[in-house]
Amino acid sequence: MQARDRARGALYGLAIGDALGMPAEMLSRAEVVARWGPLLAGFEAAPPGHPIADGMPAGSVTDDTEQAVLLGRLLVRGRGEIDPREWAAALVGWERDMTARGRRQLLGPSTKRAVAAVLSGTPPEEAGLGGDTNGAAMRIAPVGIAFPGDVNLPGRVRQACVVTHNTPVAMAGALAVATAVSAGIAGRGVSSAIRAAIRLTLMHGYSPSPAHDDIPARVKRAVKRVRGRTLEEAADYLVTRIGTSLATIESVPAAFGVLSAVPDDPWQACLLAASLGGDSDTIAAMAGAIAGACHGLSGFPEHAIAAVDAHGLGLTELADALYALRQPWAPER
Repeated sequence: MQARDRARGALYGLAIGDALGMPAEMLSRAEVVARWGPLLAGFEAAPPGHPIADGMPAGSVTDDTEQAVLLGRLLVRGRGEIDPREWAAALVGWERDMTARGRRQLLGPSTKRAVAAVLSGTPPEEAGLGGDTNGAAMRIAPVGIAFPGDVNLPGRVRQACVVTHNTPVAMAGALAVATAVSAGIAGRGVSSAIRAAIRLTLMHGYSPSPAHDDIPARVKRAVKRVRGRTLEEAADYLVTRIGTSLATIESVPAAFGVLSAVPDDPWQACLLAASLGGDSDTIAAMAGAIAGACHGLSGFPEHAIAAVDAHGLGLTELADALYALRQPWAPER
């Protein structure tokens, strides 16, 4: 399998997971089970009256995919560099476009607060000091595609995070996801990619004490405790013991736990993540990006790829352009 196919798998996996998790977002695990059973079987429309996605048809992507595409395009235009003010302006423009389309999936709390601060004159390094939610991690996959997981990657992750999520826990979560994506594109399987994510996050000291805010420790715990469980048992453990909220400290370890429970089937991993409830679209997007990077585009059924292509996001072209940025450091396998 060529690395370029893995790059495509990462972007498509993010979008497929996002679309699968869309209808279950903000619902409890019990509500998900009551409506669809223990595991979703595929794309579903948002339930009537959904607080965020009301009226969205089956297969719709959300802010996770749209912001990842926005970041990816910015990386390509900047030849791998991200200007903080340009990134802030792009996010503001995206939110205005969403409003014009009548969509309520706008900027998350950390991003919205930070972008407003930057545009009012606050230095980018200060604007994101309160951002500890998962907005940085949910959209970081393009950075993992564009850069190998060595000395280059942590700095690029920080560049993508600092304007909105300049906190140790948010950067740790984003670095973990980006590293796992990058490792997959380099040819590693899921287990090896998870180990790489833990190692690099520990090396770069993003995770603070105390232990309850330690991303690597919580990833290790989630990965270890779900191994060997049934999918329903894994779901129950992740919901009750790890958490599925939009807090980075919960959703990022939950995504890695999903991958540990289903390491060999990207589609099934996305279905499991989507069935958790809580911030299900983001958890499934992160898990899908990593699984897609490790298994390539063929890890997803053709109908799922077609559902994402229907949105006209140009994911194949964007993945190829992001992968081209990687070439000076990591020749194609």
